[in-house]
Amino acid sequence: MKIVVIGTRGIPEIQGGVETHCQELYPRIAAMGHDVTVIRRKPYVNSENRMRTYKGVWLADMYAPRKKSLEAIVHTALAVIKARTMNPDILHLHAVGPALMVPLARLLGMKVVMTNHGPDYERQKWGRAAKAVIKLGERLGTRYSNRIIVISKVISSILANNYGRHDSTLIYNGVNTPEPAKDTGSINALGLSGGDYILAMGRFVKEKGFNDLINAYKMLPAEIRSRFKLVIAGNADHADRYSDSLHKLGNETEGVIMPGFVRGEVRHQLLSHAALFAMPSYHEGLPIALLEALSYHLDVAVSNIPANCIDPLCRFSDFYQVGDTEGLASLINKKLSDTDAGKPARRNYNLAPYNWDNIAASTVELYRTLL
Repeated sequence: MKIVVIGTRGIPEIQGGVETHCQELYPRIAAMGHDVTVIRRKPYVNSENRMRTYKGVWLADMYAPRKKSLEAIVHTALAVIKARTMNPDILHLHAVGPALMVPLARLLGMKVVMTNHGPDYERQKWGRAAKAVIKLGERLGTRYSNRIIVISKVISSILANNYGRHDSTLIYNGVNTPEPAKDTGSINALGLSGGDYILAMGRFVKEKGFNDLINAYKMLPAEIRSRFKLVIAGNADHADRYSDSLHKLGNETEGVIMPGFVRGEVRHQLLSHAALFAMPSYHEGLPIALLEALSYHLDVAVSNIPANCIDPLCRFSDFYQVGDTEGLASLINKKLSDTDAGKPARRNYNLAPYNWDNIAASTVELYRTLL
């Protein structure tokens, strides 16, 4: 099969949940003998990822305006037109904002699979007009896509209840099974020794709740703050008032380290040696960052939004009421009070449903049903 992928910023090593999803999924599909092309947004292509292919996946770069309200929709429209010239068997589109272009793809005669990664219109970064456009994308994508993949039962219910579409296919996000790092050289360079920090990862946007996390950290007893630092790894795609204020808050708070978007060995070591993983999000689809933390056997403190309640991976005692900063501080304090710095708690989770090889096989089988 010939598959063209749009809707993502691109791969490899580009920040974002959809991007991580695509980076793991499509090399596996290419390895199964299929011709896969991912159309990337040029602003995210740099000297480190400027390449024609990645692990058997073809990469094509197209213009995207560097403005968050226009970037996805303009690029996706151009990518749909480009995809038509490539005559794919399947056009696979990711996320509900870009799904605004599904009717165009159908009019051009392409078979469309859409993966709904969650109701992006709930993200706090969008104004009223942008939310309306993204919700329209969800509506049009749901109505006109030939096949729909959802990454959680919550999203499946949304499509059934709001649009009467009951034939979506549930295929989870996945996670690899890593061998935790023994080396600490990369985190030593950040002033960490291992087991002496709380870790959070993600883009610097309001719905990730990192400002709540920093404020909760400030509420911790001095004895806990003296033993454990707070590391928030990530950055903003588009610097704005919120990301600037978050950097300012972090820089003004003793014990907070913000190393930017991390990858490779630095990311591996940060996940291997954290004492606790925190996810204070107000909105997620099925958070790959949380799955990744679980794959490293980390103890977790997460907001109780439906997407974070990955049954049976997390216990009731892992959650706090979303937005309750004092509740988050109390949960972190409780988890770290019995933890010796340098000897973080480790837990085992059943990650069998989140195997990327099985996810790739299920995705290809869905393609076959369409063809």
